[in-house]
Amino acid sequence: MVAETPLRSKEKKERRNSSATKERILQAGLEEFGFQGYRGARIATIVEKAGCNIRMLYHYFGAKRELYLACLDRVYFHIRQEEQKLDLLSLEPVEAICALVEFTFDHMRNNIDFVYIAGVENAHKGEFLKKLPPVSQAARYHIETIGEILREGEKVGLIRENIDAFQLYISILSLSYVHLSNRYTLSVSYGCDIGDERWLEERKDHVRALILSYVVK
Repeated sequence: MVAETPLRSKEKKERRNSSATKERILQAGLEEFGFQGYRGARIATIVEKAGCNIRMLYHYFGAKRELYLACLDRVYFHIRQEEQKLDLLSLEPVEAICALVEFTFDHMRNNIDFVYIAGVENAHKGEFLKKLPPVSQAARYHIETIGEILREGEKVGLIRENIDAFQLYISILSLSYVHLSNRYTLSVSYGCDIGDERWLEERKDHVRALILSYVVK
């Protein structure tokens, strides 16, 4: 076993510090862009939250636009990567649909950055997301996977015929998303805490039952 030299140890420490700094900047960017929007977000606030200086932000990400693109890339690729880990095609069709519903609901619930950043990007009509073609490619692959699940379910007589995979996914996403994107107005309007953990569990059960009642033959 080769002993680690002081130089190599220093290089490893610098890489760790570099990665940690980049991650802090990215997390601070997600928060600032999510709450203030692209135009309202301030670089000075981001670096203050990240505990670094503006020079470091420019070194790792470039300008404000590049940091925002990095934030978009993070939240959209994160969900696609986690979906792939489900290995949906290895499951029975109905089980796969259940897994997809539960994952989507919980991912939105546990990754509020996605909800906020998606809202900001919608306000910009997808202008920045267009700069990230791999995001669209990964999304299309996800819909193709759902289509395969539906076709297999049809074949074995478990899932009703001619369900559109894209329409189904948009329904799952909407049912898992709107109570979060509108949490505060819904809570005030209806006099309940939409963020309450017990309510969210009941909501997930409701969404699962609703989707299965549509999908299962």
